[in-house]
Amino acid sequence: MVKWSELKRTSDVVLAVWPHYRPLFERWLMQELIDKGELAPIWRERMVPGENDSVFIDRYPDREAAIAAANALNPTLRQALSARTMDPVVKRSLELKIDKALQAKQRLQDEEALMLAEALRRHADDERPDATALKLASDSERYRQDLAEQLATMPYLKVAKVGRSGNQWRYVLLYLAPNGVWSKPYPAGERATQIAERAKIANGFGLSASTHWGKTKAEIRQILLPRANQLLKLASVQRMLAEARARGEHVLVSNGIVFWYEPDGGIGWQVKETSSTRESEGATIWKEGTILSTNHGRLVVLPYIKESGEQIRGHTKNGPNDGRALPRHPDHYVEIPFSLYDGDLMIGLFGELPYE
Repeated sequence: MVKWSELKRTSDVVLAVWPHYRPLFERWLMQELIDKGELAPIWRERMVPGENDSVFIDRYPDREAAIAAANALNPTLRQALSARTMDPVVKRSLELKIDKALQAKQRLQDEEALMLAEALRRHADDERPDATALKLASDSERYRQDLAEQLATMPYLKVAKVGRSGNQWRYVLLYLAPNGVWSKPYPAGERATQIAERAKIANGFGLSASTHWGKTKAEIRQILLPRANQLLKLASVQRMLAEARARGEHVLVSNGIVFWYEPDGGIGWQVKETSSTRESEGATIWKEGTILSTNHGRLVVLPYIKESGEQIRGHTKNGPNDGRALPRHPDHYVEIPFSLYDGDLMIGLFGELPYE
């Protein structure tokens, strides 16, 4: 058994932590961002010491507990970095790299939580199959009840991870065939359980969970736009936007969705998407930055900070297949401050929870 005192990693400098979900274990495991000197920081699984010099994986039963632990530890790690004696330029660059790494992790989780919430909402009124009516391959008969319980929550699933054996999980995957019969069981390792986890989102939009995940989520973002436009009709959202305007805010951003106020032509509030340039992909968002809009493009590139510290102003543009964005008259160019809202806000709005 490995002992904590024998681990070489105990001397590594931890810059930040953030949890991620491992469907194979059905637990939230903490990752830590490690300083690699002149190289870029790297993420790795976080280990913690236990009694008698033992070693444990830093894991949590749910997302809320894991994020609370990360939010409690990260300020301390940031203070430790601030206290280090090092070149100020190098320190600032490292701080930006930490911000970028954490933002990328949180944006990803918030976006997928939003997509899952909408997938569940879209199928809330679907008929739930009766356990006895399910058609299964003979080898999968033992998983009938397990599968039925999952379909009671997500009746749209076409891939399911099943396999309880007493208190031990021995996971397998079942696939729904075009003829309505669930397949024989297939062994479920890390990759397979990830596909089953993604199916909870992708299948809810009629998409495959095994194709390129980035492209699948791009399709889902397009599907979500009409739904986001419907939010403009909700009294709770109208109240939120009215309060934003009263504060002088014309752009609200959350989870890839942008509420954009257009004063010209009586357009009022509309919904746009966030986008990126090659340089801004995954970069640190400059929360105090502004967006200079010289056209009526449907995509918004948010202000971002390069690792060199250079601040790049945001702008609007059209997508690759949209054609040229209708330009604004120079007299109508607008430089707009924006507010970045927590991802839970958009998740709540998609669930039509009251805005508070």
